[in-house]
Amino acid sequence: MISLMLKIVLRAFAVILIGFICAVIGLIVGAIVGGTLAGIFEIVFGYEFVFNGRVGYEGTGQIGFILGALIGLVGSGVYLFGRRAEKTPLTSS
Repeated sequence: MISLMLKIVLRAFAVILIGFICAVIGLIVGAIVGGTLAGIFEIVFGYEFVFNGRVGYEGTGQIGFILGALIGLVGSGVYLFGRRAEKTPLTSS
């Protein structure tokens, strides 16, 4: 019983840790890639890209942080807590 509870707690901790790591990676990628694309956005549409009161790479970094956290939390949650089908060999009768 304790082993099962410990396993669940460790899996929940792993989901949180993976979500945070993915959020930081998303922040960096969002700032680098999005900052470059924010300049193109301004040229094409004629106004600056603004998200949450931040312009350019700061705004796209925040979007990357949010998306990275969501992807990390949902992906690791499904992987670690998803129902696993038992692998049974197909038998023909």
